[in-house]
Amino acid sequence: MTINRIQYEKAGETLYSYEHSSGLKTFVIPRRGYSKKFAAFATNYGSIDNEFIIPGEENVTRVPDGIAHFLEHKLFEQKDGNVMEKFSALGSNPNAYTSFNKTVYLFSCTDRFDENFSLLLDYVQNPYITQESVENEKGIIGQEIMMYQDNPEWKVFINLLRALYEKHPVRLDIAGTIDSISRIDRDTLYKCYNTFYHPSNMIVLAVGDIEPESIFERVESSILHREPRPPVSRIYPEEAASACSDYIEEKLAVSIPIFQMGYKGSFYGEKGIELLKYETAVKLLLELLIGRSSELFEHLYNEGLINSSFGADAYVEKQCAFSVLGGESPDPAKVRDRFCQALESAKKSGLDRSGCERLLRSLRGRFMRQFNSVERIANSFISAYFKGVSMFDYLDVYDKITFEYVNEVLHDHFDHASLAMSVIRPV
Repeated sequence: MTINRIQYEKAGETLYSYEHSSGLKTFVIPRRGYSKKFAAFATNYGSIDNEFIIPGEENVTRVPDGIAHFLEHKLFEQKDGNVMEKFSALGSNPNAYTSFNKTVYLFSCTDRFDENFSLLLDYVQNPYITQESVENEKGIIGQEIMMYQDNPEWKVFINLLRALYEKHPVRLDIAGTIDSISRIDRDTLYKCYNTFYHPSNMIVLAVGDIEPESIFERVESSILHREPRPPVSRIYPEEAASACSDYIEEKLAVSIPIFQMGYKGSFYGEKGIELLKYETAVKLLLELLIGRSSELFEHLYNEGLINSSFGADAYVEKQCAFSVLGGESPDPAKVRDRFCQALESAKKSGLDRSGCERLLRSLRGRFMRQFNSVERIANSFISAYFKGVSMFDYLDVYDKITFEYVNEVLHDHFDHASLAMSVIRPV
C-alpha cells in the first residue's frame, strides 16, 4: 500500500491519500484534538447527468430526470433494514444529498467511528432495489416534489435557472417531476448505479482525529475489487451565451415579493485552477458591488428595498457557471436597475484596486476559518475535488489572482444579455 502525504504550508494542513486497485481514491485530513469525526463516500454523479455513454458502449443512454436523487434514496434501504436506523444505533448523524454534479453519503460522530465507517463503505457498495420498493419510493419522492413546488425560496431559484438556461439540465429540478420519476424502474436504477458508482468515479474522505493508515487499511479490505475504468462520457446540450429569458414570475403564498437575479456564465468546459480563479473573481465582484460593506447595499437597505435576507453567490463548475443575488424586496425591478447602474459605472470608471485587495484578503480569511469545522472542510474538499483541484489550491488563487484579471471577469461575466430575473409575488 502506497500512502502519499502532501504538506500544505500556507494552510498549515497535511493531506494523506491512497488509491485502491479499483481506482477509488481515499483522502484523510487529520484534525488532532477534535472530538468530532466526519467521513463521506461521494460519486461524481448528479442531477445533470441524464445523458451519457457507458464505457465500452457506443450508444447514448438517456434516463429520466431525477434518477440520481431517486437512487440516493434507494441506497438507504437494505435487505436487513434501514441504514439510517443502523447509524442511529451507533450514535452517529448520517445524511446524504444530491446536487447538480455529485451525490454524497456521509456521517459525523464522536464515538464508534470505525463501526460507522465500515457501515458507510458497506451500504454504498451494496444496493438492494426491488421493483416494489421503487413503486413505493415514487409516492414518497412525489410528495417531496410537490412540497418544493410550494416552497418560495426553492421556486425562485429553479425558475431563475429556467430563465437562464434553455436546454442545459441544470434548469431541471434535482428531484425530477412527477412524470419523470414515474418512468424510473429497477433496471434503470441499477444501470445508473453500475455506471456512476464505479470506484473509479468515486472518492472516500475522512476528517478528524483519525490515523490515516487505519482508514486506508479499512478501505483496502472493504472495497470490492474491480478493474479501473475510464471516465463516463457525459453529454450536455450546447447553450447560447445569452439568457433564455430575461424575466420569469410566479405567485405563491408570500407576504413580500422574493426575487433572484443572475448572470449566465460563459466560462465552463474548463477545470482546475482556471475554474477557481473565475469563481473567486465573480464572488469578489459580487462582494465589491453589492456585498454588505458596499455603498449600494447600504443605500438599498436604508431605502427599504432589501433586508437582511439579501445575499449573493456564484456557482462555477466544469459543466456550467452562473451567479445569483437576491432576497425579499417590495420592488425587485428597482433593485435590479440599481445594481445594473452600479455595474455599468464600475465598467466605465474601473474598480477600486485597494477595495479589491481588501476583499481578497477577506475571502482568504473566510476560507481559513473553514478549518475550524470538520464538516466545512469535507464539503469544501469534495466540491473542489470534482472541479479537478484540491481545496488547498484556493490559497494559491488568492495569492496570485490579479486586479487585471478581476477587471476582465467584470466585463465578461456581468453581460446584460446574460442577465435574468425570477420573482415570486404574493397571491
